[in-house]
Amino acid sequence: MKSFVSKLCGKIMPLSLKEYREHGGFLGLEKALFYMSPQEVIDEIKESRLRGRGGASFPTGVKWQLVAAEGDEEKYVVCNADEGEPGTFKDKALLEGCPFQVIEGLMISAYAVGAYKGYIYIRGEYPNSIDLFKKAINILKKEGYLGENILGQNFSFDIEVRSGAGAYVCGEETALIESIEGNSGSSRFKPPYPPNCGLWGKPTLVNNVETLANIPLIISQGAEEFLKLGTKGSKGTKLISVSGNVVNKGVFEVEFGISLREIIYDICGGLEGNKKLKFIQVGGSSGACLPELLLDLELDFDEFKKHNIGIGSGAILVVDDSCCILDFMRVTTEFFKHESCGKCTTCREGNRHIIKAIDRMIYGSGTERDMQIIKDIATIMRDSSLCGLGQAAPIPVLSLLKHFKDEFQEHINGYCSTGVCNFKGEGKSHG
Repeated sequence: MKSFVSKLCGKIMPLSLKEYREHGGFLGLEKALFYMSPQEVIDEIKESRLRGRGGASFPTGVKWQLVAAEGDEEKYVVCNADEGEPGTFKDKALLEGCPFQVIEGLMISAYAVGAYKGYIYIRGEYPNSIDLFKKAINILKKEGYLGENILGQNFSFDIEVRSGAGAYVCGEETALIESIEGNSGSSRFKPPYPPNCGLWGKPTLVNNVETLANIPLIISQGAEEFLKLGTKGSKGTKLISVSGNVVNKGVFEVEFGISLREIIYDICGGLEGNKKLKFIQVGGSSGACLPELLLDLELDFDEFKKHNIGIGSGAILVVDDSCCILDFMRVTTEFFKHESCGKCTTCREGNRHIIKAIDRMIYGSGTERDMQIIKDIATIMRDSSLCGLGQAAPIPVLSLLKHFKDEFQEHINGYCSTGVCNFKGEGKSHG
């Protein structure tokens, strides 16, 4: 494992500004304000080749440049801390382990793009994180790190904490923006995109917690240090959240290039009870489900893309062979059905009809046609849904159909090898 972005978590008291500064805190902000122009800051981030850590993996410097290029005097920066992806809890480690680092990253981003107001949108189920950030902001205001003419420079910036009400869709940046504005969390039609027209119609930069936490280190140490970590196409490290049927669960920081097999068996100690692995799901509930034959795949944006897989949030769910594929698919699809904002028909109705087809197979009346129905609906959802929720919801469905077709056939033939489905109108689990 490699300690870079999370190196201060557990090492210092989260709300000790003194300790944070003693360990290099705010050196990045000071370097930016005293010695760099906003464009030079953006150029440094571009040079580092940092990519977004929230799921989309978009080049961070390019995103910043889009906002900076907008001529509007009123701009906003937003930290997306609405970590609602099931199985994902790596941002929580940063939020509660080193809040000043996340705030410093947000401040540097504001300086670079020309924003004077920022928001940290934290999921409502993280009350400790919300409390910590409110306290951290108050500390920084008292010490002159927030407010007017910060550190005596011509840079003024303030931050406000907002919390969500548990809607999964608010992790999508336009739905998050709607929520900050006081509206219900539902995705906007795009274009325009937030860098052009975001909060209250103004240019808005939205970055993930982990992305922002990397910024102070890149600016203070220089892009060249960051470039020493990772692979050719994926620089730096990645925080991963590992859960499921594995011995060592938790948040781990790994360097890009490590294989999935190394993560599961070397870092996490293998499966509980030495059971046999059935599959792993990478990227949270909306991630692809991969069989054991793909475990030697390296954690790398480009390598994953070759297999039509996304790293996503970095969540890894380890599942042993006691799991029924159809039961797992039903529970996952039920989650997305519940969390859909309902704005677009493909997502709203697609999940519902997939569940109906799964139920027919689970309860003994499934046919080959149901497999095709699931595949067709999932493909339409992926290709035509309005936002990332609807586009990503069918990813686990399609990957399970691809890699575990035999188990679907078993259920059509009235048999569940795991014993979860009893084909008498009621299963043992099924959500």
